[in-house]
Amino acid sequence: MNRNFTAICAAFLMCAILIVFYGSTAINKSTSAFAESDAQNVIYLTFDDGPSDKVTPKILDVLKEENVKATFFIVGKNAKTRKYLLRREAEEGHTVAVHSYSHDYKDIYSSPDKLLADIDKCNEVIKSALGKTSNLYRFPGGSFNLSQNLIDAVVERGIKYIDWNASTRDAELYRPAASDIVQAALTTPANKKNIVLLAHDTTDKTATADALKTIIKYYKELNYVFRAF
Repeated sequence: MNRNFTAICAAFLMCAILIVFYGSTAINKSTSAFAESDAQNVIYLTFDDGPSDKVTPKILDVLKEENVKATFFIVGKNAKTRKYLLRREAEEGHTVAVHSYSHDYKDIYSSPDKLLADIDKCNEVIKSALGKTSNLYRFPGGSFNLSQNLIDAVVERGIKYIDWNASTRDAELYRPAASDIVQAALTTPANKKNIVLLAHDTTDKTATADALKTIIKYYKELNYVFRAF
């Protein structure tokens, strides 16, 4: 996810909310999602690039212990041999959504057709595990600097895409400690009322799993409501 962190930071400052839903249906869903929480602070925990045998179960254990739901934007090639983790995510009330099949920027962003084909291939894995596809998507690297024709292709397919406005920085920092991830999670939100927190559950993100309980407890103490998309 470390395609252009400087640009992402700039986007944080320019946008009050970077939870991006396009198209009339998507806008309506976005409005209703936040309308019920006008008097509440809400946080959406999101995990990209998994699942992994090593880290995803640890994250799921913490979420279950804390009774918190999250959204997992999965990579199809990683999930293909780990469908049991997709099933566990769904069975425990989390949202399983599309991130990519290959996560190969050069290939999937080479044309709208390539992008849609990658989404469809990822959805095939989700459907084989859960019996249904997802219409939620996160662009690898986010939508922040993408060509509009790529974004339009996703929107015209009826897919809702979700960016983030806070980050654990677990894909940017070099070998971060759990304390580094906690610090980022607490200090980077660009919109304090509706936080969409970016994290990862790939094999090398053990520090993210270690930091998760502290992050959850911090936001619970501030009376945030945890939601999944």
